[in-house]
Amino acid sequence: MNICVFCASSLSIDKKYIELAASVGTELAKRGHTLVSGGGSVSCMGAVTAATRAAGGRTVGVIPQVLVDMEVADEESDELIVTEDMRERKGVMDARSDAFLVLPGGIGTLEELFEIWTARVLGIHDRPLVLLDPWGLYAPLRKLVEGMYDEGFTRPDVFDAISWTSTVGEAFAALEARPQPVRPSVAELGEATG
Repeated sequence: MNICVFCASSLSIDKKYIELAASVGTELAKRGHTLVSGGGSVSCMGAVTAATRAAGGRTVGVIPQVLVDMEVADEESDELIVTEDMRERKGVMDARSDAFLVLPGGIGTLEELFEIWTARVLGIHDRPLVLLDPWGLYAPLRKLVEGMYDEGFTRPDVFDAISWTSTVGEAFAALEARPQPVRPSVAELGEATG
């Protein structure tokens, strides 16, 4: 499986997050998967790619030219795809991935999470989406979405579209399980009405 990992590139975070990313990279390689990442060489992104390769795994990095120019590209990547901008980067990462794993991160990670999560709820894809949160960083987010549901802004299937996990083992078990579609796909809706 090609597993896309969304995670932090910030240099000012606690080392436990870097260690978590490295554990994910090691486990990903041990299980025979390929890593799809944002193509960076620093922080959690750098840790997950380095650990994947160190454990014998393959890495695909997707990075916009502006970040290559800032000299943060993972030049050691088995395949490094340089895009024109961030939007193209996300599209390539999406197209190259069979599943998505979200680690603790900042607003960029949240943006990636919400795009994939929304597409899953809408039935645009049925690939696994797993959030790994050992220390509860995303607990307020979960509470926010529950509040949105209580106020009628989301459907119940918003919770079916994502797996919340707290250990690396749980995360990979959820990634490797084939999820049921959250709602009918656009194609299925067309067949039902055609």
